[in-house]
Amino acid sequence: MTLAPAKPTGLADLGVLPSNGLAVKKGRVHEFPQLLADGTIGRRFQDLKVIAIKTEEAGAPLVRLIVQFEVFGDNTAAAEAGPGFEAVLKAGDTPLATFASGSLFLPFGNFWYANRFAFAVPVADFDAADTLDFIAKAEEVRPI
Repeated sequence: MTLAPAKPTGLADLGVLPSNGLAVKKGRVHEFPQLLADGTIGRRFQDLKVIAIKTEEAGAPLVRLIVQFEVFGDNTAAAEAGPGFEAVLKAGDTPLATFASGSLFLPFGNFWYANRFAFAVPVADFDAADTLDFIAKAEEVRPI
């Protein structure tokens, strides 16, 4: 997904206060499925939002990458704690940093669950980043 400079609005629920030097980059994908080996859908991800925020905290520069989405267990349940996802922050085709999550919050099948993850990012990576690859890791599921 493309990360583009954005207005610093809608950040209050993330605890971001207006400050000098506040910079924001945002990207969004409406929906995508995570396919199983047989081609059926194992998970649906919806309203995937990525927000990169550069600000100052206690006088020092601080960058956070927020990845948030809703996930639906499409008539499936995880066989065990799942592997989550990887996010690769990039400048063009050049990878800058890779972030990995733990298991997704999806305690039961057949229901949408909000997920939010935050990662620390070097300031130079924020300045150079223009895309993010979101990779839903393969996960063993069982039908409900």
